[in-house]
Amino acid sequence: MHNKTRRSVLKGVAYTGAGLLTAGAVNTSVSASGEEVGLKGNINHSVSRWTYGDLSIEELCQTVKTLGFGAIDLVGPEDWPVLKQYGIDSSMCNGADIGLTDGFIHPEHHDELVSRYLKHIDLVADAGYTNLICFSGNARGMDTETGLTNAANGLRRILPHAQKRGVVIFMELFNSKVDHPDYMADNSAWGIELCKRLGSQHFSLLYDIYHMQISEGDIIRTIRDNHTYFGHYHTAGVPGRHEIGDNQELNYAAIASAIKETGFDGYLAQEFIPTPDNKTGRIESLRQAVHICDV
Repeated sequence: MHNKTRRSVLKGVAYTGAGLLTAGAVNTSVSASGEEVGLKGNINHSVSRWTYGDLSIEELCQTVKTLGFGAIDLVGPEDWPVLKQYGIDSSMCNGADIGLTDGFIHPEHHDELVSRYLKHIDLVADAGYTNLICFSGNARGMDTETGLTNAANGLRRILPHAQKRGVVIFMELFNSKVDHPDYMADNSAWGIELCKRLGSQHFSLLYDIYHMQISEGDIIRTIRDNHTYFGHYHTAGVPGRHEIGDNQELNYAAIASAIKETGFDGYLAQEFIPTPDNKTGRIESLRQAVHICDV
């Protein structure tokens, strides 16, 4: 979704959840020594729920509040009441898909996907949220042009309702080299072409930096040239999908600066798998990642 039009959509959405905060509403963090450190407010930070699955949703909300930001990614309806209790945004909602491999490129799944997404769009909108994830699915011998046609046909069946309810559907880009063999949407060009064919402010791409570094590299140039199609970002270190510090090949401070320079007002969500074997260490990994990207 184009960033400027995303702003207009957000202005038109009624946030009915009590105490709901934007990602930038909390602006202090706590260092390892306990000293409060302010976040700059240029980047809207989030963290993917599944990467901190050892924490209860309540513990993760408390952690997010302590670290000074206000959103959690990939959260379903069952956990939204807890997020609302803590004033945490569900920055990317999930739960409508069939799975990662059976997505919108498969017409045989369209009826079920449409039914599931229409219901979930209402759930997301009624909860006061905006973003809902979807997937292309695996190719299984299908050529890319057929995949584009099929995906566009399926998504056109849900986008009018998404527009009516102020919800944006995001297709995530994965790499098919290491993590998701045979996934169709494994490069930015395919996703961008799908955006062009749909021509909707309510469809956008989730540009996963980790996945796209493995698939195609050239991250900063791609973001600068195509940022209007990227409405959400995920992080992780390459190789290994762990912390984003200086022991991996991506310069996340430079990437976050490039994202900021585009005028992006969506979310940058940490989606690395923390390596410490204790909760304190894993939370410290998240704190460090947020500050690396807080440009």
